[in-house]
Amino acid sequence: MKIRGQRECQACGHRWSYYETGSVACPACESLQSVGVDDRRLHTDAPATLDLTPYRAAAADDVLADHVDDCKRDLREYVRRRGFVDGGDLRPLDDTVLAAYELLQVIDLFGRARDPSDDDERYLLAALRGADAGERPPVDAVSDAWASARGLGYANAVADYRRDVNEWLDDHPDEAARRTLGTVHERVKRVQALQGDVSPAEAESLVSAARELWRYLVEDDETALAAARERLR
Repeated sequence: MKIRGQRECQACGHRWSYYETGSVACPACESLQSVGVDDRRLHTDAPATLDLTPYRAAAADDVLADHVDDCKRDLREYVRRRGFVDGGDLRPLDDTVLAAYELLQVIDLFGRARDPSDDDERYLLAALRGADAGERPPVDAVSDAWASARGLGYANAVADYRRDVNEWLDDHPDEAARRTLGTVHERVKRVQALQGDVSPAEAESLVSAARELWRYLVEDDETALAAARERLR
């Protein structure tokens, strides 16, 4: 939605950025009486932090199975708050969002698994180890049985990214980008229909195409658009 990002408190006169706080409450006096003092801009992001420390501790104590629902709740809340347009500026699809979307699928599979293999558990630990720091497991760490978690997680992340880019393009028209977004949408729907059952390389290619589209739109890199189209072909 489009909002006025700079706020001024009517009680004490303090000014602050809604983009940074995500709240209309004055950070100086906590008054809710504030007004926007600048032009409206598209803004889809919200302040969000992801701390997986309790779940790494649970894994170390071999009791992670007892905390699956809490972990899924925290991951869902994080990805729900995250967006990719900040005060009118289009942001790239970042690794922390990708890692969170992937881990959400992995932890769900773990919670439903009766007897996960050693490879499955290593994959889970690799995903859990650094997701909140934007670290993603390498392709060779993905277990065969749970490879769909990466495919579906990445497809869901790219779907949300495509939605924000589509809205951003309303203020920055570009027909070539719109057409490419249409192809991204088709690829995403295919992966979702397959419940993520694609190779890790194909899932990574979808992410790369989204990032190349960002470089084209923000950095005016024509070669990036051509690369994105080639990946999606």
